[in-house]
Amino acid sequence: MSAIARDDAASAAEAVAVHNARVTWEGCSVLLDINDGDRLVFCRLSPAATVKIGNNNYSLRPLIGCPFGSLFQVDSGADGPFLSRVDPSSQGKEVPDSIDESKDNRALVDNNKAQTLTGEDINAMRSQGATGDEIVEALIANSATFENKTSFSQEKYRLKKQKKYAPKILVRRPFTRSICEAYFKKYPHRIGFLRVDTLSLLLSMANVTANSNILVVDTLSGILTGAVAERLGGHGHVCSAYMGGTPYSLDIVRMFNFSSEICKRIVSCSISDLSTTDTANSENNGKHVAATESQPMTLQPSDMEDVTVSLEKETSYNLTETNGSFNLKPCKSSKAGEPASAEVVRMWKESGFSSLIIGAPDIDPWSIIKGLLPLLSHSAPFAIYHQYLQPLATCMHNIQQEKLAIGLQINEPWLREFQVLPARTHPHMQMSAFGGYILSGTKICGSAG
Repeated sequence: MSAIARDDAASAAEAVAVHNARVTWEGCSVLLDINDGDRLVFCRLSPAATVKIGNNNYSLRPLIGCPFGSLFQVDSGADGPFLSRVDPSSQGKEVPDSIDESKDNRALVDNNKAQTLTGEDINAMRSQGATGDEIVEALIANSATFENKTSFSQEKYRLKKQKKYAPKILVRRPFTRSICEAYFKKYPHRIGFLRVDTLSLLLSMANVTANSNILVVDTLSGILTGAVAERLGGHGHVCSAYMGGTPYSLDIVRMFNFSSEICKRIVSCSISDLSTTDTANSENNGKHVAATESQPMTLQPSDMEDVTVSLEKETSYNLTETNGSFNLKPCKSSKAGEPASAEVVRMWKESGFSSLIIGAPDIDPWSIIKGLLPLLSHSAPFAIYHQYLQPLATCMHNIQQEKLAIGLQINEPWLREFQVLPARTHPHMQMSAFGGYILSGTKICGSAG
């Protein structure tokens, strides 16, 4: 085989080995948005994975190989209900921009007598193979009050029945915003009540850019570490620092579908190891790594519902040449949060970190930052998130007294979401009124640095 043909074959094999970020693959993590946000589920796709909707379990095999953003609907078949892909453009129902003045809902009485279609009739339609959309249309046709409702009320009635009899699933790609919004809606305590606008403000105030070395103290299940790694895009390092002998949980990082190259740049290191001046004792470093690996880690459950079939061994692919042709062989991929090497730690001690982000509501901010500020390079920014104001105010006062930083300020993020629909644009009726607080500043050269 010529050198040109060999290079072409290697390039083609590398293209196959690299997953298309816009298409799902077996083993990737996805966020299933069921019925327009009524239920959010994190799943890892595999032929054996299932999701429960109503009283039935549905296989996730049809979701493998489809583009992110695909819409699926529950359909009935000879082998029972299954998930089938639908065209989103054909699902929209146009609503008039103006309201018909001749119709209103004042004469409607909710006495459960307007619907003539019984539950037995619906079960009979299902046994005959009727789809969910057909059942919804039958309910509308047998409703005595549907035609007397306004166009907006008709749309709400149709949507309510569609969620019950023809649920839809939107396959979303897990990234910083979607993961943060899903956790904040379902389990906010696992991420320290960190709202998505607060997270974006943290990244901005810490000046997280490519080719940076970011020091992160993350006790929020890894949401900060994953957000920083996503923004770096494989150019730079993320050091997840921890106190004690056990690294903090990074469960959420596994949902980002990071490549092996990005995972190699997410490392962990003890704060005591970063603060010590002796870096030449490699034997003690090896003993510390062995002790850390032997200690059990207390992990929080990362899945929002027990529907995920996780893969114990994540695989990547290596190129191997056999009889003049290139083949892909699976190999063990790198995991995020591996202990940092002695050379990398030595480099960080000499040059300093580019910036610092702290998200540890259970730990006093001052007790953390007074030992981490000397690790930053001069004029490096830092940002600290906390759910409450007083710990940050105390930390800010102590930093001012010690003259460790300038430009100190405490910000309270503010967010208002709007519903944008024809003739119905207004703020949401229920919103989060509290997004925590952020203390930010810039380190200066002093006695501690």
